[in-house]
Amino acid sequence: MLTTDVISWSRSLTDPALHRAVHTLPPSMRHGAGYHLGWWDQHGTPTRGNPGKAVRPALVLLSARGVGGAAENAVPAAVAVELVHNFSLVHDDVMDGDPVRRHRPTTWSVFGVPEAILVGDALLALACQVLARQGGRAGALGVQWLSEYVLALCDGQSADLAFEKRDSVTLTECLTMVAGKTGALLGGACALGALAGGASPAQVVALRAFGEHVGLAFQLVDDLLGIWGAPEVTGKSAGNDLRSKKKSLPVVAALTSGTTAGAELAARYTAPEPIEPGEVAELAALVEAAGGRRWAQQQAGAQVALAVDRLESARCDPAAATELLELARRLTHRDH
Repeated sequence: MLTTDVISWSRSLTDPALHRAVHTLPPSMRHGAGYHLGWWDQHGTPTRGNPGKAVRPALVLLSARGVGGAAENAVPAAVAVELVHNFSLVHDDVMDGDPVRRHRPTTWSVFGVPEAILVGDALLALACQVLARQGGRAGALGVQWLSEYVLALCDGQSADLAFEKRDSVTLTECLTMVAGKTGALLGGACALGALAGGASPAQVVALRAFGEHVGLAFQLVDDLLGIWGAPEVTGKSAGNDLRSKKKSLPVVAALTSGTTAGAELAARYTAPEPIEPGEVAELAALVEAAGGRRWAQQQAGAQVALAVDRLESARCDPAAATELLELARRLTHRDH
């Protein structure tokens, strides 16, 4: 299948189950969750909003097929991973103060911060419920694994927030943060899919590592788009990371580059004055001049290469392996 066909196939299996799950939420939580997922507007009128890339469910289903299992058996895991991902987005928007996601106002900016927090909490609880209801080994062990991935995600997000208050952050620290914030759930998606497909322990380990490396590459590209991406394509505010003095991977690479541009960027980041909208382009130019953009691009390529190596060691079904690889390339060669 082509990558677009893989996503469509994944949605055809996952979306009905996702809708059924969300409709079990209390009405107060269901309304905000459906808004965030793009199903209706703030008044509850059905819309055709952007539901997101739905890559994580596809990773779950393809991993199950890759180890010889039926994708249908992995649907609960796919739904659970998508719910966790969206829980993290709702809360992330609150913490970062982002007003726009997927080309529309964020949940907190429409319903308020307290309501958005509750919506995120409900999505997380629902994710565990969906997996637990599956029953059997995949259900019991899946809930345990999912909890581990969520804790890693929260730890990474905590580090990300802490970095904003520090003048100095190393690249190693930043990469560790990303491994938790982004890599854990992408790796977890592959591991949960493999579990549902009846994988051997070695296959689970290899596929989880594949997803983790893809996650690092994904975040590198996401950070690049956060600085140089076009808002009309990304659906996010331009330069918001720079305005908030966020220490994303390209920025940290620039700050630790030992260059004149890096030193100037550091001075601007540590100054007490806020970054004004008109300064964003100048800061982006400093990141590029200090080598941050080039470093992030090279690292994304290196992480994809590591992902390919781990995928090969998983000894998956060739067709499913090809689809997993194409999906990884889609994540790392994108403009939104």
